[in-house]
Amino acid sequence: MPLGHALDNRFAQLCGIEVPFSFDVKRALDINVRHGDFDFLFCPLMYTGYAPNKDKALTLNRQLLPYAGVNTGVTYGQWAGLVFAKISPTWLDLDSEDENVRVNAEAILKQQIEWASYLSVKHCVLPTPDGNSCANYAKCVNQILQGLKNMESAMKLLLRIPVGMSNDDYRPLSNALVDSWETWNSFRMLCDHHSQLVVALDIKRVLPPENSLKRWFGEPVTAAILDTEIFLTKARGNTLYLPKRHQKLIADLFHLDTRIVISEIKVPTSAQSAAGSKSQPLLAYWSQVSNIYKQRDPVSEQERSEFYTRDILQPSLRPSRNYSHAISYDDHEKDLVKYLHYEIAISRALLERVPDERASVIATVLVVVGAGRGRLVHASLKAAERTGRKLRVYAVEKNPQTVIALDELIRANNWDNTVSVVSSDVRDWSAPERADILVSDFLGSFGDNELSPESLDAAQRFLEKDGISIPSSYTSFLQPLTAPKLYQEAKARKDILHSESACLVNLHNVARLTPSQQVFTFSHPKCSDNQSNQRYQKLEFRIPTDTGSAMVHGFAGYFNATLYKSVLFGTEPSTMTPNLNTWSGMSGVLHLLLHLQFTIVMVAHAGWIFNITQMTFQKRSHLVLILTTY
Repeated sequence: MPLGHALDNRFAQLCGIEVPFSFDVKRALDINVRHGDFDFLFCPLMYTGYAPNKDKALTLNRQLLPYAGVNTGVTYGQWAGLVFAKISPTWLDLDSEDENVRVNAEAILKQQIEWASYLSVKHCVLPTPDGNSCANYAKCVNQILQGLKNMESAMKLLLRIPVGMSNDDYRPLSNALVDSWETWNSFRMLCDHHSQLVVALDIKRVLPPENSLKRWFGEPVTAAILDTEIFLTKARGNTLYLPKRHQKLIADLFHLDTRIVISEIKVPTSAQSAAGSKSQPLLAYWSQVSNIYKQRDPVSEQERSEFYTRDILQPSLRPSRNYSHAISYDDHEKDLVKYLHYEIAISRALLERVPDERASVIATVLVVVGAGRGRLVHASLKAAERTGRKLRVYAVEKNPQTVIALDELIRANNWDNTVSVVSSDVRDWSAPERADILVSDFLGSFGDNELSPESLDAAQRFLEKDGISIPSSYTSFLQPLTAPKLYQEAKARKDILHSESACLVNLHNVARLTPSQQVFTFSHPKCSDNQSNQRYQKLEFRIPTDTGSAMVHGFAGYFNATLYKSVLFGTEPSTMTPNLNTWSGMSGVLHLLLHLQFTIVMVAHAGWIFNITQMTFQKRSHLVLILTTY
């Protein structure tokens, strides 16, 4: 039975079992899935002892037919949803020096894929490549992928890649060892980053260092295969358990919706007929995986609502150029955490600006720059009510459509005597009086790409000399990412918008290769009108020595903002504000300019423009970034 539910409320097929080749797939499904504890089968569809020959047609003798039989009891849906096909590695030396061996191997690989496609199987697990010498293997797989694309088939090919070693002699810096990530990277590049080529991690007993493992969290890991040798036995009680590092790895993979396969079961087939029984030998393995799944943090409502927006490139909002639509305001106004922070910041500013003994006679002039549909206005009035202070509010909004909704809100709440609605660009508005407090949320996902700081600089001319700006400052950050899914999407769009400019992204299936670094900081109000917004920054990212090589597909952009004194919020991972969902994150897909040093140009009012390609961090290497504004 499925371990749980997926975020989209469907049953999550999370734990499968590897079974040997069988002509009776229906019986294997009945034993292990229908009446057992597992969610799907991982099984070969071709008899491993079958010797292929491209010059001979397949025999139709029923006793010699090398394929798993098409049982009338196995439906299309069961083949598609309950079976992962294991492509038999026997006779698959696709990079052999012997031409006959190589040609026969190509033929048998295509035969197996064609059979799986005919059965409607959605996942085929390919054998592990032989190190980095897999050019012909990759070529053959790429041809198959192109054929699947032409047939509009949704089948995915999972390349089986080992992680770790099966003995205690693992030496992560040994030159004799092949970095399995490099094997995967070489293979997928030869297949032109095809979206239907994904990974099946073959997890071994001795895992590589933590930084090396993290690279896989950015890869399309669809399945993880656990050999039973990984499971240890407690001295007391004779019960199975998984080492802590393996438990953590599996929990992290569950977060990426990865399926787990229990492999190399040392149980006689006859014993498997007891599936479902408490004494069933396979239940101990299933229970360990099940416990890890159940110990995960429960799925929050925010995670559920963001499920369909994960790893999707969206153009950045540019309200300085284009008017935002109602749906954008709908999304932003749901962020209760954001507006609560603004309310707290305004409350503290009011308390410090107006002493208690004068609270009843002084009306603080507050200007909301970019009032939208009034959530910042509402937060300001709640802050005044909380502190017992008087306010006179100017709500400045340049979107003529939004002004209509803003005006309706003001009249509906009888705020007419307190709030004046101004339909104007703040850069053109002549304020009737100076402001004590200036409030704005002109912060893009990167912290400064919605015409901030320019708009706040323009509004500063009607701010009192001792006036308060909320926010008072913000700092941007960059972090290199491995993000193949985003790279594939940008590459498929074939336009400069997605490949060479900043996009909004709800980052999920990515690997963060190094900690983020500060880029630019802007403060308000400026101490001098002559102070420039031009910035120059050189960032040097160094990959940890135990990571190994890694692909840089882009950069995530974050920000931290100081609203007022100790009232802070932000999206930078190490200090992220919980449940702050207005700003999803930002990534720029890279295009090559120079080998390990390149220039990026920032246009403050239009986001970031990236002119770089995907790049590979070699072992012990670094990446240099030069950034500037103008």
